[in-house]
Amino acid sequence: MGDILLVRHGETKWSLSGQHTSRTNLPLTHRGEEQAKSLSPLLSGRSFARVFTSPLERAVRTAELAGLTGAETESELHEWDYGAYEGITTIEIHRTRPDWDLWTDGVPHGPDGHRGETPQEVGQRADRVLARVDAALQGGSGDVVLVGHGHFLRVLTARRLGLSPAEGRLFQLATGTVSRLSTEHDRPVIAEWNTRA
Repeated sequence: MGDILLVRHGETKWSLSGQHTSRTNLPLTHRGEEQAKSLSPLLSGRSFARVFTSPLERAVRTAELAGLTGAETESELHEWDYGAYEGITTIEIHRTRPDWDLWTDGVPHGPDGHRGETPQEVGQRADRVLARVDAALQGGSGDVVLVGHGHFLRVLTARRLGLSPAEGRLFQLATGTVSRLSTEHDRPVIAEWNTRA
């Protein structure tokens, strides 16, 4: 059975500044584009059963620049919906909520139907993505690539390892990197993390 390759999109203006970015459809910075291009050698020579990407521009563009062809958009791969905290940094949030923690508290409701998500809701979404990944891996024709976003991929990793969604806090994930989830003795493991060319 193949592995799961996690590709976090390249740098954006807000990932650089630390602003929470879910639904805001930001492009990659020049450095972000270079990061995405640099992933190509890490992905070449592998056989892929499926390649899934978040529908947001920063993920789709990262997949293109990394040389991933035939990518399918998967709406469930979008970033954690930050609700009212969209575009706001953790430092700014702590000015009014010094004890706030995304991993345990979630976010308050936001505007325009973006009510935000709890850690449990993000975990349920990650479980649905993993079910789709497992179906693709059953064919045994290669790895599955997921091109997405930092917090969501961290929750997905926690769920793959049998941990609660909040344990995603343990897996810092840098922009423009490849990570690999594999198995050892039929148990899920992290085989590589935050790899750059």
